[in-house]
This record gives sequence, C-alpha cells and structure tokens, in this order.
Amino acid sequence: MNDQNQTENQTQTPPKTQHQTQHRHRTLIAVSAAAALLAGTVSLSACTSATEQTAGPGSESGPLQDRMQSLVDAGYPAALASVIGPDGSSTDVAAGIGDLATDEPAQVDGEVRIASNTKMFVSTVVLQLVEEGKVALDAPIDTYLPGLITGDGIDGTRITVRQLLQHTAGLPEYADQIAADAFAAQERYTSPRDMLDIALAKPAVFAPGERWAYSNTNYLVLGLMIEHVTDRALGQQIDERIVKPLDLEHTYFPAPGERELRGEHPKGYHAKTAGELVDFTALDTSFAWSAGALVSTPRELNVFMKALLDGELLNEETLAEMQTTVPAGDELWPGAGYGLGLQSYPLSCGGVAWGHGGDIPGTQTRNAVGPDGTAVTIAVTSLPWAVVSPDDTERLMEQYRIVVDALDASLCER
Repeated sequence: MNDQNQTENQTQTPPKTQHQTQHRHRTLIAVSAAAALLAGTVSLSACTSATEQTAGPGSESGPLQDRMQSLVDAGYPAALASVIGPDGSSTDVAAGIGDLATDEPAQVDGEVRIASNTKMFVSTVVLQLVEEGKVALDAPIDTYLPGLITGDGIDGTRITVRQLLQHTAGLPEYADQIAADAFAAQERYTSPRDMLDIALAKPAVFAPGERWAYSNTNYLVLGLMIEHVTDRALGQQIDERIVKPLDLEHTYFPAPGERELRGEHPKGYHAKTAGELVDFTALDTSFAWSAGALVSTPRELNVFMKALLDGELLNEETLAEMQTTVPAGDELWPGAGYGLGLQSYPLSCGGVAWGHGGDIPGTQTRNAVGPDGTAVTIAVTSLPWAVVSPDDTERLMEQYRIVVDALDASLCER
C-alpha cells in the first residue's frame, strides 16, 4: 500500500522518479507527502529517546536491536522487528517511541496495519479456490464477475485471474485518486464498488498480459470475485481459511467503520510537513480493502509467511504457480520478481527471499522468508515522506533503502 496526501490549498507531490512511479503502485495509497487535519504536531527530535526489546530464550537480539535503533535514529518514530528462525525460535524487538504524546516506548510485537501484505492473504484465498475447482487461473474474470470489468480499453473477457494476481492485467489505479488526501480519507468510508467505478472511469494502462505494472485495482477486483464465488465476506474468508487455522490472535480484517486497532500497538504517524508528525493511528481502511486493509503483528506475519511457503495453506503445485514470477525490479531491490501475490527478492548474501511488503499512512512494513526458512518482518511507524522532504529525492530514497537494507541484513544474519 502506498500513501499520500494533500492540504486544503496545496498538494505536495514527490518527484516523479522511476522509483516514485513504481513504489507508488507497489504499496497501497498513492500520491503525496501529507496533510494535517489534526492538531498537535510534534517534532522529529522526540522520536529517538527510548528503546525496548524482548527475545526468546537463548536468542541473539543484539544485532537486530541495533538495526531497529538505527531506523529510529534515522527519523522513524518507532521500529519493530520479529525473526523466526528455521528451528522455530523467535526474536522480537522494538526501538523508539510508541506514543509521542506520552513518551511510552514502542510495544514489542504490537499490532500494525500491514497494508499491501494483505495481497498475500487474498492471493492465498484465491489459490485455495483454484484448488477447490471454484476458480480457474486462466479463466477470464468475466466468468466470475460477468459484465462488471469494462471500460475504455478494458474488457473482462480478456483479463484472466492470473493476470490480476500478477499485476499484468493493465487495469488503471484507483488508489491515487481515492486516497490522494490521506487525512480526508482517514475517517471516510468508501465502498469497493465506488472504488472500482473510479478505476474503470480511466482507460486501460496496457493490453492484458503485455507487461507488469502494480495496480491496487487488480486486488480490488479479486476481492469482489472472492465474495461472489463464496457468497461470503472477504474478511470472513481470510479469517476461516488462514487466521483461525494458524491461530493468529492479532491478525484481522477490520470491520466496516472500525478505525481503532484492537490490541496493544505503537501509534502510527503521518505529516503535512516532513517531520511534523501527527497521530494517524485511527484510520478507516475501507479505501484499502482487499488491496491492503489487514492488521497483524510482525511475529504473526512471519508465522503466516512460513506456513504459506512450507505448504501448509497450498499444495505443492499451486505454490509453484504462486512462485512463478515476472520481472518487477525497482531501484530499492534490483532483480525483484512478482508471482501471484508474492514477491521474490535476491539477497546480498545469495539466494532468494519471498514476501511482499506494504505502505499505508502511519506504517511501512518490509518482510520476507529467506532460503533457509528464516522469516523476518520489520515495521516502522511512519512512511518515509512523513520524516523526509519528498522534494529531496536522494534522502527520500535513502529513507526507503535503510528499511530494505535492514531486512536484507537480518535475513543474511550479518
């Protein structure tokens, strides 16, 4: 998920570098640096005063703690991380401030909005429906949503389920419009069909299958398909098929109108002007829906990813389909590929990690499972352009890169 906003009289738009274009699509909301409708901003200097950590028995949390502290030192209010090793041992740490108003340290393994990591869950549900014979990967989406996906250059009889899962369908983005002003979207409910109407009012970006380009609209359509095929709400399907079987106690799809996080959590922050952070924790994530509304914790996201890649949720053949990628490289992780709701990342130490990642105002998550089965999730409690000016492209890129580098280092154990 990706984020952005605008003031009542002015919109600040990040420079249109190659990364900015790609990353804008790779996360869930889309468009600028921040708009504050809330009072009581705080300065960045308040963000680096405390740390907290816990770790499993016998685990080595020092390097991981140091990495999280380095992210706080770089300006993020708080940084949380969880590592589950190949043997199942876990290490959870947190650094920074969980509540800038009270100076409360960040909670270890607190609940966070996992944004576009939601796509891994949605894709898993779709692929389970494929295994059950209720959906065919290479069937046109019109088979399941007859007459719905149509527009200028858009034809649901030519767009397959696989292309939607892999972002090769050519559907235009809805999120750049619906969440252009993040603060306006904070308390507003928007229905999935309204968001689809926004997307389909635009022309197709390219012909189906022509190339890869990340679009949250693809997963909006897949969410609608899941509900149509199962006659059940999307959140219920995720809960029954994934959350309950894996005993995930803090992973949930927010109910309509639900804005507060249910469990212990660090506050998420956004900004109108970089560095002037405001509490953005309470959020109506209807605009994210099947593209990025889920809540989880770093540890539970690791549990899900490991279960997925260990074959607990999909059979071997289906998992192989999920891990068949097309090139989706960007400046942050050259050589990245995109499968069916799952991304591949070449590691600096060799081998490939699998995960996704996501951004939403107030939270950025980067996460993957390495070749040896080690799972790592890192969450920071603001987006880069809340703490770094979007006009400073070099610093903005570095603010993204340090989180990716921390993930790579944690997977490579250096």
